[in-house]
Amino acid sequence: MLWFIWFLLIGMVAGWIAALIMRGEGFGIFGNMAIGVMGAFIGGFLFEWLNVSTVDGIGGALITSLTGAIVLLIVGRLIKTVWTRLTSRKHK
Repeated sequence: MLWFIWFLLIGMVAGWIAALIMRGEGFGIFGNMAIGVMGAFIGGFLFEWLNVSTVDGIGGALITSLTGAIVLLIVGRLIKTVWTRLTSRKHK
């Protein structure tokens, strides 16, 4: 049970830092936690796929979560930009 609490706390911190890096205002406690937790899965998958390893412990988990959260935010912005451009063309 303690690992789950750490997982959520690291996710919250990673989501908050990722939002700051991407020049956002954050998404609130639960939004940052969701971004960070999803980022942990994405970062873990990416690091495994690229055969990249990090240090063990909280530092490695934070790096992995932060990397995945930044990738998630970049992809989200890209989708939003494309969607906005596509829908604005329909109304002209």
